[in-house]
Amino acid sequence: MILTELPSRTPAIVDTVEDHGPQDSIARRLRELGFVNGEEVEVVAKGPLGAEPLLVQVGFTRFALRRSEAARIRLRNGASE
Repeated sequence: MILTELPSRTPAIVDTVEDHGPQDSIARRLRELGFVNGEEVEVVAKGPLGAEPLLVQVGFTRFALRRSEAARIRLRNGASE
């Protein structure tokens, strides 16, 4: 599952961030923000037009992500892994 498919207020665990090339600055930045293997993530809210941006919480920090950025974040099955 990818982050854009996660229902609101449903916790999940980050598995990986997909790279789109060898020097992918967006994937690197997502990892720097805390979207790393094993971190809990949750979609807190979705924007009014096309559900963009997504308000996402990772750990105790919230970020607004474009759907194209959130689609790079792969999740594990179940939040307790």
